[in-house]
Amino acid sequence: MNFWDQNFSVDGFKYGTAPNAFLVKQAHRLKPGCDVLVPGDGEGRNGVWLAQQGHRVTAMDGSAVGLEKAQALAAERGVALQTVLGDLTDWAPAPASVDAVVLTFVHLPIAIRAAAHRRLAAGLRPGGLLILESFHPQQLQHRSGGPKDAAMLYTPELLSEDFAGLEELLSWQGEVTLDEGPGHQGLAHVTRLVARAKP
Repeated sequence: MNFWDQNFSVDGFKYGTAPNAFLVKQAHRLKPGCDVLVPGDGEGRNGVWLAQQGHRVTAMDGSAVGLEKAQALAAERGVALQTVLGDLTDWAPAPASVDAVVLTFVHLPIAIRAAAHRRLAAGLRPGGLLILESFHPQQLQHRSGGPKDAAMLYTPELLSEDFAGLEELLSWQGEVTLDEGPGHQGLAHVTRLVARAKP
């Protein structure tokens, strides 16, 4: 059983069942009925919410346990959710196959991060959107969640390099208060990015 299978094997939902607040604020940018890819969706809170908004959603994760809970949440909410078990070390969407990629606190090891980000960006159709929230290195000062390795935390500058082929619509870092299940609670320092593939 891998790290995330263990995390998701407990009762309840580690990051709650409500969608990420930043995603909710940015969802107006999505056209109706989009094909949305949600890598690292864990127990499905964001993918299921997007499906409830009328989008066609693929939730991808490395945890079979998490994806089972995602399917259960989708069934409870009465929506369809496609799930894919995979590892971002080598998994990639088909080129130009989705209208949006949503990355919420998906922190990758430095050895694979840039290549994985580029593969995900290549999955966007022309004009497709990337919506991303992650922890900033200054998150190490807080106890509200995230990796304890600074190399796995993202600055706006780092993300600008990884997603250099996209047009930035929003880039920001600063403090917010998280309320996302037991896994993300309290003051946090985050980095946010919204970017668009060239038409």
